[in-house]
Amino acid sequence: MGLIYPRTLVFDLDGTLVDTADDLAAAMNHGLATVGRPGLPVAAVRPMVGQGARKLLEKGLAASGGGSDAEMEAAFCAFFEHYAANIARHSRAFEGVEPTLDRLSAAGCVLGICTNKPIGLTRLLLAALGWSGRFAAVLGADSLGVRKPDPEHLWATIRACGGEAGDAAFVGDSMTDALTGQAAGVPTVLVTFGFSVEPVASLPHDALIDDFVLLPGVLAAFKARSSVAA
Repeated sequence: MGLIYPRTLVFDLDGTLVDTADDLAAAMNHGLATVGRPGLPVAAVRPMVGQGARKLLEKGLAASGGGSDAEMEAAFCAFFEHYAANIARHSRAFEGVEPTLDRLSAAGCVLGICTNKPIGLTRLLLAALGWSGRFAAVLGADSLGVRKPDPEHLWATIRACGGEAGDAAFVGDSMTDALTGQAAGVPTVLVTFGFSVEPVASLPHDALIDDFVLLPGVLAAFKARSSVAA
């Protein structure tokens, strides 16, 4: 009997697999304080996540009063250093993520990560979570000359896993992820508990889940449909 799920499964990281909001907010506020700006609550930082560390800090600086290019650079350096040193003080996998990934790996799926987090920070976070060997390929914002929502970021991750877009699926939480999956032509699952500022149901998607343990059933349905179509 063949694999009942798509062979290659690629995941966004922040807001999809891991709730990183508290640590990102702490680093954000450290950076803002460096240039004399007020901090932001975690609830305000959550919807800013998804386009990379620099864009996150740009949004935070704009929300706290703005600043010059020099202030942006100073704040970003402070943000980056603080976050790297405290990357998993509060960050944890969302409920159901680890057993679900274990189940999919045991079934023969190859797992990858496609994130707009810088690759250095991504690897630090994975190591802190004990996930360094869990994924066959990990591509960050600076791994290529492009990043999400450019479909090449996702395609390159699938290829790095030894897979093909025709037998793959992508799991994310945001507009960036939704547009990436749509542009890549890869079936896309969006989680409803992530960091999206837009209502997730309004984004392009092939399936929505509000609990990670529902993912295998959704993926099995993708595989069944693709087998019938073939």
